[in-house]
Amino acid sequence: MSKFHRLSAWLVIIIVFMSFSATRHSSDWKLVWSDEFNTNGLPDSSKWSYDVGDDGWGNQELEFYTSKRLENARVENGSLIIEARKEKWQNANYTSARLVSKGKGDWKYGRIEVRAKLPKGRGTWPAIWMLASTTPLRWPDDGEIDIMEHVGFDPGVIHASVHCKKYNHIIRTQKTAITQVTDCMDVFHVYALEWSKDSINIFIDDRKYFAFANEHTSYDAWPFDQPMHLLLNIAYGGGWGGQKGIDDSILPQKMWIDYVRVYQKS
Repeated sequence: MSKFHRLSAWLVIIIVFMSFSATRHSSDWKLVWSDEFNTNGLPDSSKWSYDVGDDGWGNQELEFYTSKRLENARVENGSLIIEARKEKWQNANYTSARLVSKGKGDWKYGRIEVRAKLPKGRGTWPAIWMLASTTPLRWPDDGEIDIMEHVGFDPGVIHASVHCKKYNHIIRTQKTAITQVTDCMDVFHVYALEWSKDSINIFIDDRKYFAFANEHTSYDAWPFDQPMHLLLNIAYGGGWGGQKGIDDSILPQKMWIDYVRVYQKS
């Protein structure tokens, strides 16, 4: 193949790819909610609230999640920064933040995109995930979608999972998948969920690596036909994050979020 024809072939591939992306984001999907993190200071209170406390959160986590504290959650230079720190706070020896969109961003179906760079080090456990917006929440009955989890003792391995009454890690039936992203702690990647009445699909940089289909049997197997909200956090230690011990000499550690965008079918 001549240099000209090779160049022409690459141009066709690039144009097709750009057309595919543009079609999906502008024609199939309509942006319905976003945070571009363009204003320095505390996270936008019209979009985010905080989970607060140090009760272990069902996972024996070691941190105290604080509220409205710049040291643990702030917008800076176009990114949301969630920071886990080694410091005494009430009865805990570590602090962090867990932002939630419940009541300010709740969606039934759609595409959720989060562009993020992850913390590193043994003990860190960042997550981008969703819970049902029901009150009171029954876990795992009402469902959980883990768009991204990463444990510092296993660097570069990204996990996606769903949890419900029939499929969850407590009874060792959870539906999960892993993929390798060796530079996830050094550069930004887009972690995305596409969720419909029939399926849940999870992507990194538009590469799908997890799929879960609606069996159309019962709520036990598919509670995902109700509004859910987004959570962003760094846990420290815990049943999974601390499975290989912790190394708090690496603290503080940060997760950077460049943007959160939510699309729904137009």
